[in-house]
Amino acid sequence: MTDNTDLMETNEANKDSNGGTELTMRSLYDGGIDRDLLANFQIIPSRFRDVDETKIRIFAAHDLPEDTESNVFKDPKFRRSIHKYVYTSQWQYQRYQLVHGLQYDQSSVVIPSSIVPIELHVGNHRIASDPIQLIYTSTPQRGLDILVPVFEKLCEKHDDIHLKVFSSYKIYGWEDADKPFEPLYDRIRKNPKAEYLGFQPNNVVRDALICSDIFAYPCTWLETFCRAMVEAMSAECLCVHPNYGALPETSAGLNVMYQGDVDKSVHASVFYAHLDAAIEYVRQGLHLDGVKYNKAYVDSRYSKQRIVAMWKVLLEDLYRQYPTAESRKVKQEMFTVRT
Repeated sequence: MTDNTDLMETNEANKDSNGGTELTMRSLYDGGIDRDLLANFQIIPSRFRDVDETKIRIFAAHDLPEDTESNVFKDPKFRRSIHKYVYTSQWQYQRYQLVHGLQYDQSSVVIPSSIVPIELHVGNHRIASDPIQLIYTSTPQRGLDILVPVFEKLCEKHDDIHLKVFSSYKIYGWEDADKPFEPLYDRIRKNPKAEYLGFQPNNVVRDALICSDIFAYPCTWLETFCRAMVEAMSAECLCVHPNYGALPETSAGLNVMYQGDVDKSVHASVFYAHLDAAIEYVRQGLHLDGVKYNKAYVDSRYSKQRIVAMWKVLLEDLYRQYPTAESRKVKQEMFTVRT
């Protein structure tokens, strides 16, 4: 397929990033949509800087409405300048309605993020003598501080478990942000049953997921989607996570999902019980039918082919509405603020 990533909107905040937002945008621009069509659009991925009035403007929201970058929604000039808002989950869209007063109307649409389904090989599941492989593949502030002590406690009970941690702010190009988490990383490094692997390219993480049994994710961050979890489901990992943010929607409630708690000690206790149970499921092979179903679900719902097709329909419809530079100028009546 033609690579149109040179048309992507970039700025100082995302130019060095390999996070979920950037991977999603790259999959759109190299997904086979006609370059001449894409050239008519300014698709802004969560970080608004300026307006190109000659183009049709789409704001692709991946952040929370409370995030600093989302304060732009308080600016009527910004609101008037956008032709369409695209959200990555229904939960996120509803949050923007509540926090910023967006109307429930045709100015918004939900298009989930996409993945390339993970190709599995015959015999990728563990044999009885293999350690049970746990994996964490998100940035550290999302619950790593709960996972590490819980895993250490589980090591006292289970001799056959191993943890791989892919976690670093280097994924966004923010190396200094890792400093407060170095003591946590050191605990992982010193554990003979764990490996701290920091930031690795997405293909390396995907390969590690194929060899993993459990995606251990005691999430304390309000996810607006969760690409890491979807890729883990595509790799047939048994996923253990709370019912927080958009996680229930993204997973369709198919995983080992539990009621979390704002008290981290309580959350850790609940997570311990569910992760302990998940380890037993894997040891006995009770999870195999379920994870195959989960893979089929996410591979279909979030496939790059399906999501790019949804974007193509949206772009073609907007191009029919705004075919000329004149038609794309900012108009006062383009939105309504709820009072």
